[in-house]
Amino acid sequence: MSVAVVLILVGAFAKSAQMPLHGWLPAAMVAPTPVSAYLHAAAMVKAGVYLVARLAPALAEAAPWRPMVLGVGLTTMVLAAWRALRVSDLKLLLAYGTISELGLLIALMGAGTRTAALAGVVMLLAHAAFKAALFLSVGIVDKEAGTRDMRELSGLGRRLPVLFGVTALAAASMAGLPPLVGYLGKEAALEAFVHGTELGNHDQLTVMVVLGSALTVAYAARFLYGAFGGRPGETAERARRPQTGFLAPVAALSGAGLVLGVGYAGTAAVATAYADSYPPGPHGPYGLSLWHGFTPVLGLSALSLVLGCLFYAARRRRRAGTGVPRLPDVQRAYDRAVAGVDRLAVTVTRHTQVGSLPVYLTVLLVTVVVVPGVALLTTAPSLGSPPLWRYPFEPLLGVVVLTAAGAVVVTRYRLTGILLAGAVGYGVAGVFLVRGAPDLALTQFLVETMTLIVVVLVLRRMPARFGPGRTTARVRLLRAVVAGAVGLFVTVLALATSNARTAPAVSSGYVRRVAETGAHNVVNAILVDFRALDTLGEISVLLVAAIGVVSLVRFHGRDRQQARGGTPPGTVPTARWDEPRQTWLPGAPELPGGERSVLLEVATRLLFPSILTLSLFVLFSGHYRPGGGFAGGLVAGQAFVLRFLVGGRADLGAALRVPAGAVAGTGLLIAAGVGLFPSALGGAPLASTVVAWHPPVLGTVEFATSLFFDVGVYLLVIGVTLKLLSAESVSPVRTTTAPAGHEQGGSPR
Repeated sequence: MSVAVVLILVGAFAKSAQMPLHGWLPAAMVAPTPVSAYLHAAAMVKAGVYLVARLAPALAEAAPWRPMVLGVGLTTMVLAAWRALRVSDLKLLLAYGTISELGLLIALMGAGTRTAALAGVVMLLAHAAFKAALFLSVGIVDKEAGTRDMRELSGLGRRLPVLFGVTALAAASMAGLPPLVGYLGKEAALEAFVHGTELGNHDQLTVMVVLGSALTVAYAARFLYGAFGGRPGETAERARRPQTGFLAPVAALSGAGLVLGVGYAGTAAVATAYADSYPPGPHGPYGLSLWHGFTPVLGLSALSLVLGCLFYAARRRRRAGTGVPRLPDVQRAYDRAVAGVDRLAVTVTRHTQVGSLPVYLTVLLVTVVVVPGVALLTTAPSLGSPPLWRYPFEPLLGVVVLTAAGAVVVTRYRLTGILLAGAVGYGVAGVFLVRGAPDLALTQFLVETMTLIVVVLVLRRMPARFGPGRTTARVRLLRAVVAGAVGLFVTVLALATSNARTAPAVSSGYVRRVAETGAHNVVNAILVDFRALDTLGEISVLLVAAIGVVSLVRFHGRDRQQARGGTPPGTVPTARWDEPRQTWLPGAPELPGGERSVLLEVATRLLFPSILTLSLFVLFSGHYRPGGGFAGGLVAGQAFVLRFLVGGRADLGAALRVPAGAVAGTGLLIAAGVGLFPSALGGAPLASTVVAWHPPVLGTVEFATSLFFDVGVYLLVIGVTLKLLSAESVSPVRTTTAPAGHEQGGSPR
């Protein structure tokens, strides 16, 4: 609670320019004066005050609330008024005056008493009227005299008497002279702190308010004399009298201060609407009035006027800018802090953005280990005592996985490295199998095989060996330490999270309700029924990723071809088999004879229908035994991969004459359509039902409608595979050229 209160108040202080977060407000004086009049006097800077006023009834009793609003608010009131006595720019003087009065408003609105709240609302009205009028008057002076520097202005009061009169009325309200509304607010503020028994240390608070009010009188007098006083000089002679349209807003706002003061009954009706949310004080509810008799508050008000005049008189005896001791410049400190941050950013960037992927990866991995790892060590989780293995084959598989992973690190050949990485994946699939997860094992085997094939095709275009590099022994040691730390962290995290379960596992619920889907394979039922929305999202992402990869690959291929000058006219990419005229096989113009195997081609064409049939079996049997649309699609995809390997893109086009994009898009459309179809019948989206069919010969046939969702997944996986294979840059050939006229096979788009 206390931390939240502090953070809220810091935000309110920054918004209402409380010291030391006030530097932005004087810096905003470059704006036109009408903007300053509205934003900096009436509206924008009041947002923090408004927030404090809204929250004070609920949070005023919180421990840090009153010390912060009273300490920061009254300190800002005094110091900002002190700064206003040093500046010579009229707008800058009013800006520091605004900061000072905002400090008083923060203190009044946050004090948490009825009298203080009443004074805060009255001062809010008074400040909006007189400060907006003063800003507008500065704009008129600047426009007509050509400057707003008090050191250059002299005698404008005689040259512009009407402007001087309305400005003096607004300045008098700012100084708290009767019968203006500023006087009502100052009297109520003094009353709140003189008799503020709930506030504690109210004597010190009263002294701060009196001192701040006296300084307000001093800078109000300095503003008037600096803008309009003195003998007529050059600026007064060249100043033009403003038009009535310029003077009318200033006169209206200044007159509003007089109307709100004389008509204090109406002002009180507005202010008490908020103040009555607090209970009345021990002396009864305070009421606004221009005369409460000879009271201590009246004496303090008069004292502030006298002290203010004395401050101003003492200030005039010295030269401009030397009459008041200099206070620390927050804006200068802020600028230095920003410059320091910039220098630090340059230094950090110079040492971190070195253009090295290994360095970036090391930083990421160290961050992953350190940040969650410290939290993990702090909580000291229980790791339990799980058995190292449950079945006899697991240690053997573990040795295979660890040996292959270690060999990947030391090998110098890319192909050997990817084969060893595949061995790691196959070993993990074996662990899944012996642990009783055939679906996971089947998927892992198929995905690992497909990944291995695609990566090997890519490696054909890369050097056979890894680059020698310039890695020193120290760097290798650092990499080994980081890799070991990541492995240890992941192991500990897996054990800790597994041992931290308190609620029952959701798997029992899936098993208990799997009969509702008409399935016997729980894994497939989860994918196409219980969590079908997740599956739909995943296959959509898979298709989008494949389209992006193929687009990038083809774009890069076109760039390389253009860089080489394109294909010479009159030639087409081709490579013949051993006999010059043997172009009757699909792909003969594409693959050179040395890269073709008659035995492999014949075996592939014989096995291709069988593999597709097997993929359909895996698809349709997935609801009852290991398999499903994803696994079946991978099996079919590997059949097309074989056709691609033996005959290139031409043979792939001969095997399936439908564009790859159409296959993938049809799969996504079927999956989405099956998911949305139940909603058209008044059911829930992605719901499935079991259908019983009684054909005359076959007897009773039962199937779940989620089968069609699985068919969509099957087609999408095949389409994605075909799209990746049809990308030009994964072609397994090194293109040569031959005269035009040779036959070319088709290729899927």
